[in-house]
Amino acid sequence: MSASFDKLKALLEEKGSLEQADIEKITKEHGELQAQEAMELESLRLKKGKETRKEVTMDEYLEATKTLDTAEEGSEEYKKAEEIVNAFEAGG
Repeated sequence: MSASFDKLKALLEEKGSLEQADIEKITKEHGELQAQEAMELESLRLKKGKETRKEVTMDEYLEATKTLDTAEEGSEEYKKAEEIVNAFEAGG
């Protein structure tokens, strides 16, 4: 495996998630991922996200959708509500 893959995998284990900025920074410094590495990393990322995902109730989901309608886009309140909605819609 490449240095980029090893560093991204370690970062995923450490943080529990990967941001696109992390991926871009590491691949810029250490080289692009091979296709197989990219698929494996995405698989690991999805597994990790599933493990750390919180169970969202219908009430929390409905409240979060109301917040998305009223809060200013990009605000901290909006981001938290968006995470709840995304988690619920992803099966959480």
